[in-house]
Amino acid sequence: MLITTSNSRSGDTWNRTGVEMDNLAAPYFILKDGGEHITIASPQGGPIPLDLNGRSVTERTKDTLRFQKDPQALYHFFHSLSLSEIRKEDFDLVFIIGGYGSMWNFPRNRQLKELLEFAMIRNIPVGIVGHAMVALVSLTTDKGTPFVKGRKITAFSNSEEESAMLTEAMPYQLESKLVALGALYSKGPDFESHVVEDANLVSGQNPASSIDVARKVLSKARDCKEVSPWHKGEKFFRYR
Repeated sequence: MLITTSNSRSGDTWNRTGVEMDNLAAPYFILKDGGEHITIASPQGGPIPLDLNGRSVTERTKDTLRFQKDPQALYHFFHSLSLSEIRKEDFDLVFIIGGYGSMWNFPRNRQLKELLEFAMIRNIPVGIVGHAMVALVSLTTDKGTPFVKGRKITAFSNSEEESAMLTEAMPYQLESKLVALGALYSKGPDFESHVVEDANLVSGQNPASSIDVARKVLSKARDCKEVSPWHKGEKFFRYR
C-alpha cells in the first residue's frame, strides 16, 4: 500500500504543495513490478494533489511517462482511498510518500497511527520518505516514551529545508523535532539518497531516496516475521 498526503497547501499560506509525480511513480512501479497488489490511500481520499512547484511539472522520467499511460495507475491517482476505508489486515507492506503537505495532515491522524501500530507490532515492512516521517512524531508507547526514541531514522534535513526556502512556512523543522524526541537521526548530503534501516522500518531522507526505500521495503516483505522485536508484550501505543 502507498500512502500520500491529500493536503495541497502549506499550512495557512497560499503556497501550493502536494506530491511530486516521480516520487509516486517510481515506487509505484517498483512495488507493482515486484508482485505487489497496489492500493493508494490518503487521509481524505480522492484525487492526489500534485506539487506544481516541483519537478513534477518540468521533469519527465520513464516512470512518470509510464504512469501517465497506465489506466490503472491513473485511476489510483484520481481515486485514492481514504485511510478510514483501509483494512489493515489486507497489506504486507506500507510505503508512505513525503511532500510538504504531510506536515499538516499526517500528525495526529488516527487512522494512520493505527495502521502504523498494526504494522510495527506485526513486523510488516514500513517505508517512510522525507516529510512523511512526521507521521511518527506523535506516537508514544503506553509508558509515554516517544516511539522514535532510540530508533535509527532519517527524514528531510534542516539544511534541505533551508535550501528550499520554506523553513518559515513549516510548523517546525522535522530534523530538530526528531532529535529532540531522542531519535538516532542521521543524514547524508542534501538532496541525495540516504536510507536508514531499523528492524522493519526503512526511512529515506528525501525524495531522491524513494527508489532505494521502495526496493528495501519490497525485499523485507519477502521475509516477514509474525511479531516485531519492538513488541515486548506491552500495550504498544497510546495517542496524545
